[in-house]
Amino acid sequence: MTEQAVPLGGSVFTKGVRILAAFVAVALLLILWRLVFGLGSVTALNDGYPWGLWIAFDVVTGTAFACGGYALAILVYVFNKGQYHPLVRPALLTSALGYTVAGFSVFLDVGRWWSIWHVPLYVTHWNLDSALLEVALCIMSYVTIVWIELSPAFFEKWQSSGNERLRRFSMKVLPVLKRSMIWVIAFGLLFPTLHQASLGTLMLLSGWRLHPLWRSPLLPFMFLMSSIAMGYGAVVLESVFSSVTFRRKPEIRMLSGLAVPMMWLLYAVVAVRLLDIRARGQMSLMWAGDGKSLLFWVEMLLFLLPATMLASPERRRDLGNLMRASIAMLFAGALYRFDTYLVAFSPGPNWSYFPSVGEILITVGLVAAEVAVYVTVVRMFPILAGRPKLAESHT
Repeated sequence: MTEQAVPLGGSVFTKGVRILAAFVAVALLLILWRLVFGLGSVTALNDGYPWGLWIAFDVVTGTAFACGGYALAILVYVFNKGQYHPLVRPALLTSALGYTVAGFSVFLDVGRWWSIWHVPLYVTHWNLDSALLEVALCIMSYVTIVWIELSPAFFEKWQSSGNERLRRFSMKVLPVLKRSMIWVIAFGLLFPTLHQASLGTLMLLSGWRLHPLWRSPLLPFMFLMSSIAMGYGAVVLESVFSSVTFRRKPEIRMLSGLAVPMMWLLYAVVAVRLLDIRARGQMSLMWAGDGKSLLFWVEMLLFLLPATMLASPERRRDLGNLMRASIAMLFAGALYRFDTYLVAFSPGPNWSYFPSVGEILITVGLVAAEVAVYVTVVRMFPILAGRPKLAESHT
C-alpha cells in the first residue's frame, strides 16, 4: 500500500535555512546591481562569449538536474511503473524549483530584460526557424506545467486551512485538477523533450567554433538522453538528501530499482557517442593527446564510473554507493554540457572568458534559494511520503 504524503512539520527558520538566506541576500543585491547597471557591471561576458555561467550552468545544466520529474513521469506514466509513484512529488518539487531558477537565469542574461515579456506575447513577431525561441517558450511553458502538476500538494494542505475562503476554494479546485491531470502530465512530458533536444541544437549552430568531438548531428539526442539519466540521478540524490537531512527511513527498494535504468542509460550515452565519433571519422581526435581529447576521456570515464558502480545488485542496495553513483552521474552530465557550451566552444584566438565573482555569487545564491525553498515546502506541505521520523531534524 502506497504511503500518504504528509508535511514534515517543524521549524522553518532553522540555522541551515538562515545560512542559505544570507547567500540569497548577497545574490539579490548583485542581481539588483546587474538590472540597473547592465551585464557588464557584474559579468565577464564579451562579444566572443555572450553566454557564460548563467546559461551553461544555471540553464543548460540546471534544467538537466531538474529533469527528475520528467524522468520519473516516463517511468510511472509511460511505462506504468507505479511503484515509483511516492518519488514523484519530491521530484516534481525539485523540477519546479530548478526550472524556475533556469527561467530566471535567462531573464538575468537578456540584455534588455525589460522586454522579455514580448517573447510569449508577440506571436506575430516569432521567428519560427529559431531554436532559441523554442527553448524559451518550452522553458516558460514547462515552468507553468510543473507547478500545476505539483499544485495538488498545496491544495490538499489548504483544504484543512483555518481560512474559510481558502479552504472552500481548495475543495473546489482540487477535483478539477485531478480530472485534468492526464493532460497536464502529457504536456509535462512534451515540453522537456522538446527543449532538452533544442539545447543541443543550439550549439550545432555554432559550426566550426565547437570542437568536432562535441559537434555532432546527434547532439540534440545526446542532450535529451543525458538529461533523462541526470534526472534519475537527481531523484536518487534528492531522496538520500531527504533521508539524511530529515532523519527518515531511506527508500532503498525503490532507489535500487531506479538504479537499473540509470545504469543502462549511462552505457547508452557512452555507446552512442563513441559510435557517432567513429561514423563521423573523428576517432583520431580522441587520441590527439591535447587538452580537448583529455577532457573527452574524463567525460567518458565519469559516465562509465557510476554505471560500473551500479552494475551489481548488491551494490544497488547500498545507500552510500547509490549516493556516490548519483553524484558521479550528475557531475558527468554537468561536465558534458558545460564543456559543450563553454570549454569546447572557441570563438577565436582573441577571446577568453572566465566567470566573474559576481556571476559565481549569483549562481550560488540561486542554488541556495532552491535548497531553502525545498526545505520550507516539504516542512509545510505533503510532498514526501509519510514515514516515521527516526529523530528530530535540525536542518
